[in-house]
Amino acid sequence: MRGPLVIRLNYVVRAPFRRRTALSRRAVFARDGYKCQYCGKPADSIDHVMPRSRGGEHTWENVAAACRRCNLHKRDRTPNEAGMILAKTPHTPRDMAWITTAVGRVPEAWKQYLLIAS
Repeated sequence: MRGPLVIRLNYVVRAPFRRRTALSRRAVFARDGYKCQYCGKPADSIDHVMPRSRGGEHTWENVAAACRRCNLHKRDRTPNEAGMILAKTPHTPRDMAWITTAVGRVPEAWKQYLLIAS
């Protein structure tokens, strides 16, 4: 069966698609600058701000980079209960942050197309 060489569309239906940064250790460390959000030392673990055992979810807004010492000190408590203060509130990274996490750094030539500030 032969088909037409050219097909003309009257309208295009765009499916909603939004690429998001996957939640991973590497991405959390990159977001938090590889520093413990409690003491500022190099981070080597992930802490759930509201512990999962107490209903906390594994989401961007509930995870922070932490050093092993602070993570063990906090245990199964909230930062307030443990007497600890977060350096900054955990948040979902910007839409294009997954590129930085995947590639390591964004090449200068890409920035004009990605709308990323220098």
